[in-house]
Amino acid sequence: MSPRDPHTEAGADATVSAGQSKRSDAERNRGRLIAAARTVFGHDGLHASMASVARETGVGIATLFRHFPRKEDLLAAVFADRMKAYAQATDAALADPDPWHGFTGYIETVCAMQAADRGFADILTMSFPGVPELEKYHTRAYEGFLELIDRAKDSGQLREDFTSRDLVLLLMANAGVLSATGDTAPDAWRRPVAWMIQSFQAPARGTLPDPPDDTALYEAMRRAGQDLTTPETGKRR
Repeated sequence: MSPRDPHTEAGADATVSAGQSKRSDAERNRGRLIAAARTVFGHDGLHASMASVARETGVGIATLFRHFPRKEDLLAAVFADRMKAYAQATDAALADPDPWHGFTGYIETVCAMQAADRGFADILTMSFPGVPELEKYHTRAYEGFLELIDRAKDSGQLREDFTSRDLVLLLMANAGVLSATGDTAPDAWRRPVAWMIQSFQAPARGTLPDPPDDTALYEAMRRAGQDLTTPETGKRR
């Protein structure tokens, strides 16, 4: 066995240490970028630019794009935990022994989640087919909500013409209310949401216009997400 060269070993250790330091710096920068994006999107909504996130972090735009080449990548990192909580809310609602209480409690919980984060309020009314981290939770929440609808209808407390599309419309309406009143009347959203919940209850007090077609509503959500993440002409957002 050849004798160990202390100089060679010291050099190898220094190389490993330098590599670990770079990884640690990269992880810290990534964490700072995500925290800054949460602040920016939470206050200004999802149409805030990538440049504004970089400014909030105090780094150059190139650093941001090294970590998140697309705006969708940043959205996934920022909102994956919230989308997971959104999906888990259906689990909690389904565990409620009272179908109507579980159904209405879920709606109130989701609308409150929108109120707590303006960016998340927008996320719930959009679809991101190219962001599987978000779409998987969208799908899980949707499937859970379908079960909540069935349970509430079977109990006789939810009107028969209610559909899952009505929740999408409610979330879109709530996002609009929050955008208009969030800074001046942050609890204003509770009143129209309560109106809507009461209108969902059986017996129905009248007939409703037909809901939008599933495909048309999904396309509206997809376009909203696409418009959000499409760079402006000649400029990276």
